[in-house]
Amino acid sequence: MRASDAFTWYMERDPALRSTVVVIDWLDRAPDWDVLVDRVDRITRLMPSLRQRVVESPFRVVVPQWIYDKDFDLSWHLSRVSAPPPGTRDAVLELARRSAMAAFDRARPLWEATLVEGISGGEAALIVKLHHSLSDGVGAMRMLQLVADGQREPADLGELPPEPSCQAPDLVSRVTGAISTAAGNTAQLAWRGTGLAIPAMIRSVRDPAGQARGVIAMACSVYRTAAPNRGTLSPLMRKRATTRHLATIEVPLDTLKRAAKTVDGTVNDAYLAAVAGGLHRYHDRHHVAVGSLRALMPVSLRSGADTDWGNMITLQRMIVPVGEPDPAARMRALHRIAGRARTEPSLAITGTIAGALNLLPVGYVGGILKHVDFVASNVPGAPVPVYLAGSKVTGMFAFGPTIGASVNTTLMSYDGACDIGVNIDTAAVPDPDVLLDCLGESFAEITALGDGELVSVA
Repeated sequence: MRASDAFTWYMERDPALRSTVVVIDWLDRAPDWDVLVDRVDRITRLMPSLRQRVVESPFRVVVPQWIYDKDFDLSWHLSRVSAPPPGTRDAVLELARRSAMAAFDRARPLWEATLVEGISGGEAALIVKLHHSLSDGVGAMRMLQLVADGQREPADLGELPPEPSCQAPDLVSRVTGAISTAAGNTAQLAWRGTGLAIPAMIRSVRDPAGQARGVIAMACSVYRTAAPNRGTLSPLMRKRATTRHLATIEVPLDTLKRAAKTVDGTVNDAYLAAVAGGLHRYHDRHHVAVGSLRALMPVSLRSGADTDWGNMITLQRMIVPVGEPDPAARMRALHRIAGRARTEPSLAITGTIAGALNLLPVGYVGGILKHVDFVASNVPGAPVPVYLAGSKVTGMFAFGPTIGASVNTTLMSYDGACDIGVNIDTAAVPDPDVLLDCLGESFAEITALGDGELVSVA
């Protein structure tokens, strides 16, 4: 595992910090089951971690290892059920909610997929549950490319690739590997430190004041990334538990683009401004004053040439001015704040920070994450319709983990729509319908700037 993946693994010692991602793919009809099984089997042979389980190292300083599950059983991970009565989309959301709250079996690979058939109107749905250490949103989209088609008729992909070798290393090999990995990491850090130290010494001689400012900037950046907080900025959404409520919001992509264009911003600016405005409305509805909230925004660490489908994000905290009444001014402010978060100096040493946090008690990590008010994520999806085993995907909603925050909103763009999954901690927000109304009103306020269409909340 990378240190950042291990971070999502270790912090689950506190159940409120679970890193479970649930995705619902709405389908216009039931797919061909045999084709779906073939496609999922195929991807488990191409993506190693889908057939691997996690084994913790006997040394805490070394991250856990992925080893092949010699008892891997595809039929346990991929199943099919009939939609429970009354067979509506709400019934599917309830299945997804229960899946999101349930812990993984840590003796098996960390993913499950359930086909739900018999939904009203002949629809179906595929509920996918995976651990964040397996992949981030961009990686999940790359996985989708391996199982999806660009047309309804499934393509002939030929023979299945061979199954990977499942011979697991014995304890001695794991211990030896752990020691070797630790030694290798130490040597790499030492070499990197030497490589950085010489240029740093030269810069220090040439520009001592500039070098000092750089050191201070990095220290401040690390503090903003890893320092615990005393409490939430919200005086209302403070409690945390493991109960969840899932809901969806759908906004036309062009509508958010037109709204963002009015301030020369981005879709992400409009999206963040709408979420911030909705949370302010929620506090106002409860007669509680709030000016700013603490947000957590995933930032991709991928380079343009990166084709990996693993988890390559880091989490950046931001103070968001939710009390700004002018939606245009709110978008401008969020543009500046999110831009600074994406250029934090500490992004270059994310792995080092994660490795250090992995050695600390989970209570310290909880002090960082449980005092975040909300999480907002934006994942670029497929711009055109895709098909799964003969079924057209009509919607694609991801429900990111709250990881200690009161709510997580995840926007996934798909076929001209912004499909937004809302994952609510009901201890923090005991009246989720009120919050959803407030979010819907705020998105309508933002889209109105670009003469937008109506927002759909479910």
